[in-house]
Amino acid sequence: MSEHSGPGAGGRILVVDDDPTVAEVVTGYLERAGFSVEQAADGLDALRRAGERRPDLVVLDLMLPGLDGLEVCRRLRSAGPVPVIMLTARGDEEQRITGLEVGADDYVTKPFSPRELVLRVASVMRRSRASAPAAPRGVLRAGDLAVDPTTRRATRSGTELALTLREFDLLTYFMERPGAAHSREDLMRRVWGWDFGDLSTVTVHVRRLRAKIEDDPARPSLIQTVWGVGYRFEPERTEDIPA
Repeated sequence: MSEHSGPGAGGRILVVDDDPTVAEVVTGYLERAGFSVEQAADGLDALRRAGERRPDLVVLDLMLPGLDGLEVCRRLRSAGPVPVIMLTARGDEEQRITGLEVGADDYVTKPFSPRELVLRVASVMRRSRASAPAAPRGVLRAGDLAVDPTTRRATRSGTELALTLREFDLLTYFMERPGAAHSREDLMRRVWGWDFGDLSTVTVHVRRLRAKIEDDPARPSLIQTVWGVGYRFEPERTEDIPA
């Protein structure tokens, strides 16, 4: 690891990209920011390395030879929680949305600024490390939902929910502010920690979260759409605003 200290000091990153130039540039910037970095040139090598030693975060190119980034992300997520930031081609919106739907926490479009990527990695890592707050927080409840911010566990009817890092943070944010309306811009700032970004990221995460906590995701009653504004979390299950 680089001797430089930085926002990522102590974190281990796996960079997966078949372009050696991109991989080296990304690795150099991450190491200067204080991260320990390992590289993989294809999906199978990435899964092997992640299996041998679980990384703290994966920077994953979407377009890989053989096993593509989407399948690598699926397999990584099935093996256990690990934050994933995808690298995608500019203009390939459908692929980016699919990446978020299979569990990626964020994405950066190529060509990208290495500094921006470092900032996004540091942002995701900070939230990942917030799994043990200094002061215990009470369990949040809404109907059959229970969220414990201290242990970062969420359950529905006693069954633990498999939530990504962002999904958990989004649900916690909603449950701590019942009845309040939130724009997608506000959610991007408060949950993602960014003043800019593709707002479809928020839309996709809300859709994924609804699929895990709603009785009928097509007619959500907990995370309701507020037309012209964004979303509102209603602790009581009501049917007044379909989405």
